[in-house]
Amino acid sequence: MKFGSNLQHLRKLHDNMTQEELAERMGVSRQTISKWETDEVVPDVNKLLELSEFFSCTLDALLKEDLIPQADYFSPVSIVTVPSFTLGRYVIISPQPEDDIHLYLDSWAEKSGLSKLPGTKRQIGWDFPFVSMEQKNRFGLRGYAAGWILPEGFSAECPGVEIYRQNEAEYARITIKDPFLSAFERIPKGYQRILEYLGANGFKENHGTEYLGCFEEVYEKDAVTYMDIYIHAACVGKGNLHTDFSRER
Repeated sequence: MKFGSNLQHLRKLHDNMTQEELAERMGVSRQTISKWETDEVVPDVNKLLELSEFFSCTLDALLKEDLIPQADYFSPVSIVTVPSFTLGRYVIISPQPEDDIHLYLDSWAEKSGLSKLPGTKRQIGWDFPFVSMEQKNRFGLRGYAAGWILPEGFSAECPGVEIYRQNEAEYARITIKDPFLSAFERIPKGYQRILEYLGANGFKENHGTEYLGCFEEVYEKDAVTYMDIYIHAACVGKGNLHTDFSRER
């Protein structure tokens, strides 16, 4: 049972609530809260239901799941200004488009001269939604777009990508630690957390081409893999817009 550690973690996440404050909310003593958190005593069913409702989690999760890592691998959502950039981008539709497009862009970077330039090269990507149901269901195909952020004044020595320019814009951003340890869970949850922060539930069908609706950037820091997810607030909305972020990686 993981109840005690989960309760302590949820309490601290809730505006750093003290044991006394939670005790008052639950109608028990501070010593009782302390015993709950050290697993000396398990609350009765009614108190467990009150706790799960108060902390907005299921009773099963409160008792059995390890909630601490779930909180630790997501950063808070924040609004950031993304400077203007020029992107050399490409789209691939295949059974494994993320892997295929990274191979293609790495090859293009060698041929174009980009890889010879000093400094860290940045690559961003996003799901490409324009794939037919027949392609998805019959052939198991998906689409992914990605591109290199090109240095100012860079002139490629070969064709092979579309040049896209975007002005400075504000995005909602979340960072995921070790996103590929559980890609099916962590990456879609990252998108959903941003949408919840923005009060939205999906992307607008026609949000224009002036700004990328969303994109991802994967990078390494201190031997740990991170993914930043960005969503442009003007490209999402409420209503019948239930976007599916599930994917295979």
